[in-house]
Amino acid sequence: MPDNRYLITSALPYANGALHLGHLAGAYLPADIYVRYLRLMGKDVVWVCGSDEHGAAITIRAKKEGISPQEIIDKYHALNKDTFARLGISFDYYHRTSEALHHATAQDFFTRLHEKGDEFEVRSSEQYYDEDFKQFLADRYIKGTCPKCGHTEAYGDQCEKCGSDLSPTELIDPISTLSNKTPVLRATQHWYFKLDKHGEWLRRWIETGELDGQQHHDAREWKKPVIGQCMSWLNEGLQPRAITRDLDWGIPVPLPEAAGKVLYVWFDAPIGYISSTKQWALENGKNWEDYWRNPDTKLIHFIGKDNIVFHCIIFPAMLYAYGGYNLPVNVPANQFLNFEGEKFSKSRGWGLEQHEYLEEFKDFPNAEDALRWSLTRNMPENGDSDFKWDLFVDFHDKELADNLGNFVNRVIVLSHKYFNGAVPQPTGADADKLAAAQQLAKNIAAELEAFSFKNAAQMLMELSSFGNTYLQDVSPWALWKQDPQHPAIAECLYVCIQISELLALLSEPFLPFTSPRIRRLLGHAPVSNGDLNAAFEAMAQGQALATPGHVLGQPEVLFPKIMDRNDKSRWEIVERQKNKLSALMLPEQTTTPPQPEAQSQEPEAVGLAPDITYDDFAKLDLRTATIIAAEPVKGADKLLQLTVDLGFEQRTVVSGIALHFRPEAVVGQRVVLVANLAPRKLRGVMSQGMILMAEDAAGKLSFVSAPEGAGNGMIVK
Repeated sequence: MPDNRYLITSALPYANGALHLGHLAGAYLPADIYVRYLRLMGKDVVWVCGSDEHGAAITIRAKKEGISPQEIIDKYHALNKDTFARLGISFDYYHRTSEALHHATAQDFFTRLHEKGDEFEVRSSEQYYDEDFKQFLADRYIKGTCPKCGHTEAYGDQCEKCGSDLSPTELIDPISTLSNKTPVLRATQHWYFKLDKHGEWLRRWIETGELDGQQHHDAREWKKPVIGQCMSWLNEGLQPRAITRDLDWGIPVPLPEAAGKVLYVWFDAPIGYISSTKQWALENGKNWEDYWRNPDTKLIHFIGKDNIVFHCIIFPAMLYAYGGYNLPVNVPANQFLNFEGEKFSKSRGWGLEQHEYLEEFKDFPNAEDALRWSLTRNMPENGDSDFKWDLFVDFHDKELADNLGNFVNRVIVLSHKYFNGAVPQPTGADADKLAAAQQLAKNIAAELEAFSFKNAAQMLMELSSFGNTYLQDVSPWALWKQDPQHPAIAECLYVCIQISELLALLSEPFLPFTSPRIRRLLGHAPVSNGDLNAAFEAMAQGQALATPGHVLGQPEVLFPKIMDRNDKSRWEIVERQKNKLSALMLPEQTTTPPQPEAQSQEPEAVGLAPDITYDDFAKLDLRTATIIAAEPVKGADKLLQLTVDLGFEQRTVVSGIALHFRPEAVVGQRVVLVANLAPRKLRGVMSQGMILMAEDAAGKLSFVSAPEGAGNGMIVK
């Protein structure tokens, strides 16, 4: 198969929120590194992506923010597209599934498969229906009690407390989130894609790389976790999957008998790769079919592990059923990135979103490349990894500043000092050193070809370290003191300049903001398509990448260190991030802090409040209740806004417990509420009661709660 045309895709991010660093490390940064490498090698490559803008989650987000679904997708499409661009993510086209071209493309897919007659089946089933709002409910519009762990806020598709996959009918006491009433089961009809009929060829294709009797790809090149997950699905037996939904937000099903139904988002979203390519082709005078229908084109999907089944089983089956489309030759799915030891959590404020990073680090030199490098060096390629601020500092200071930046700067400074900033004439005495460096460069390229971006980045540092060691071993500054005309001075700096040339080229996929600066230091324009391939060809012919007499640019510091004893400004930026996390960790301490063995376990005596009469106490209306929702109060570090269920009604209560408990940790907590406390506005929120708490000698709070089994609204006497 010719190895020149590539179509690269990255998972369409859902346009109902901002993207965090885990998303970046999963599907977008690795693809960007690979695409930049392909361009450097002169390949014909198109990289498409775009916003996934349909589905119930969009309408839920719109309802939560009090705006229309269109306003939601416009907001987050613009935000995510902008932050991608600012981080150097170099899509050829970033489309939207709300565009008319995508609607037409997805409807064409449905129509084609429907007309074949054997790809779909129609099934009737009973689904939950909200009689007040007169609509069927998507799974996420239904809440109830989880049958497995008892969590009272489980969704119709998943319990976010225990992680169990659910169906709406499994929920205990289901409630519509639209009307807060019990929905009813009503018959409805949907179209199902017969995924099960494609199981046999999918198994051969994934296991062996064979498709229709021909070798389609090398299955040995696929990651083991990807193949493992696919085989698990295939071994369990594929089942038909519904491809339509009863929703008012999405792509209408193009059948007269399907009025009020839309295409299921999982069906329409991957088709977005095709519509994005079509739009790119229209705007650039290209033929989109060259990339989707020409078998000489290599299709590669970059995704996270949660999307493996869609890109390795379901979407290939859709393409195969339609006919004439290329199937992916690789799906290099990444695992998950955690943040300081825990999963990213927007509700807890745990993690960092892309746009937040850009804002927080706006005064940090090379902020974009510093982040890209740290994520690359810790990329979750074959297992989950963990972003840590201490590692961020180490990767920046020890590798970018002390290694790469230091080497390039020393080479430029010494070249100006000894040769007036021009490339000296070599002697050839250290040709073996140059050859070794060139071999390292080829090894880096091989790792990039194999999607081993973490290894490739490490080897880039090895190339720079090789240059630093060689420079130190020769020590041209010492030779200069003995004899300014010593031939080893020119030879050493000539070789080091050639190494710097390789570093400028090979750093571009990882450090696209720094590479042009290194190129400028070397007296060149930023890299162009094919430059690395041209460099390899020149090396094969014994040609220099920087010829003798070529004039270099002026030296500059590429990476000011974070841990700089004279300038604390960069460390202060990182320190602010660490302090934020420290504040969030406070509530995670155990309910009863450990005490020294010699210390009494009895609480310290605390002076009692003045006596009151029985009549005074009798005025209190104490009720059992359950916290059903919690969120921070804006502008108040100590306050949480709680929604409590009293059985007969729900109330909002503002409680000063934010330094002791995370919002999600208190949801489901049984409490005792002072129900007749006069309402009081706190930080703009009307509080209707007070939660009773117990405080130990260390100031640690714990809830006063009713016995197990006690219902909500019971009187406490």
